[in-house]
Amino acid sequence: MNRNLFQKCGITEEHAKWESCIRRESQLYAREGDMRSEFVRDYNRILHSLAYRRLKHKTQVFFATSNDHVCTRIEHVNHVASVSYTVAKFLGLNTELTTAIATGHDLGHPPFGHTGEKVLARLMKDATGDDFWHERNGLVFVDDYETIPDPEGFESNLNLTYAVRDGIVLHCGEVDETAIRPRNEIIDLRSITHVNAVAPYTWEGCVVKVADKISYLGRDIEDAMLLGILSDGELDELSCILRECLGETPPEMKNTFLMHVLMVDLCDHSCPNSGIQLSKKGSKLMARIRDFSNQNIYAHKRISIYNKYADLIINSIYDTLMGYYDGRNTLNRVLQSATVYPKLADSFAQWLVRYSTMRRNPVLDGKLERIAARSRNRIIDDILDQHAYVRTVVAFISGMTDLFAVKIFEELTTF
Repeated sequence: MNRNLFQKCGITEEHAKWESCIRRESQLYAREGDMRSEFVRDYNRILHSLAYRRLKHKTQVFFATSNDHVCTRIEHVNHVASVSYTVAKFLGLNTELTTAIATGHDLGHPPFGHTGEKVLARLMKDATGDDFWHERNGLVFVDDYETIPDPEGFESNLNLTYAVRDGIVLHCGEVDETAIRPRNEIIDLRSITHVNAVAPYTWEGCVVKVADKISYLGRDIEDAMLLGILSDGELDELSCILRECLGETPPEMKNTFLMHVLMVDLCDHSCPNSGIQLSKKGSKLMARIRDFSNQNIYAHKRISIYNKYADLIINSIYDTLMGYYDGRNTLNRVLQSATVYPKLADSFAQWLVRYSTMRRNPVLDGKLERIAARSRNRIIDDILDQHAYVRTVVAFISGMTDLFAVKIFEELTTF
């Protein structure tokens, strides 16, 4: 293996893309004696955000699991950061940038994993004609909904760099037998219309895109084995796949084994001329493992049953919140429901005050008045626009954890 092949390609102060990569939508305050780089500051801002904390109770594959050893979204994010760091370090790229992108890449994932994403996409499309997917929602969250206290104690937008925002919105897409190279153009990231529309702007973003795929394959199988949903015959099929693709079967199927094999393959076959890529052998292994998981894990009967439960939960919360809509009187209607649905009313009222024109409501008092007073983040939605209200509701639900969504559903269905 040849190390540091991409050393001149990594985003440093000498790189032609440096200024565009570190650009923020507005100037960020400076702290005296701060020794952090721009990308480390982004990493810290993501790490301290509420959306990052909520990942520990969001689905990776198995919904609202009570087993402490089953992977959740926050563990997946850390796996992606680990793989990205290892690959970027070896190739000579900027590990601070990959770590920031990887840590923030799934902040827009709804509760109940891809099932929740599909439900919200359907609701959004039916109500507004707009599309919803978690990568775009991740960009919306880090741009608009996530805040962090500034030095004066006011809640302000995260205001991340262009390179990190770019890596977040473009982290998904097919990578099988496809070499990924960064694009050269600076584009309006909010104008991206669909998944995999363009390549990331940096080599570091390309690395995270592949690391995302490498990181979940083995862990999903490991969790399925832990939960006992794979039969002996299916485990024998898995052994055959590994033997056919690698010429060996590991003594024990562990995520670390697959991650190691694919990371080594990626580093062996990537170069600036051809791009970030796996070999044909590595691509075949990734495709075979994914096909195995699609058939035997993601389509498992127990998960299919839970898909229906998740659909019911999200639709019930959505319908309830949409029932509150009454233009300028919407917040009052939400607050009036607090005697029946206290958790939902309190949390959604706070959301409206933080992010919508309801912050300017002259009759706010108590906790809501204090929230409005310390909020310096942008107002996103005009509550008089019903489509904007739909976007507010969908964003609110997408920020929920599995556990909180279940609690709200129980509140809706308990007398």
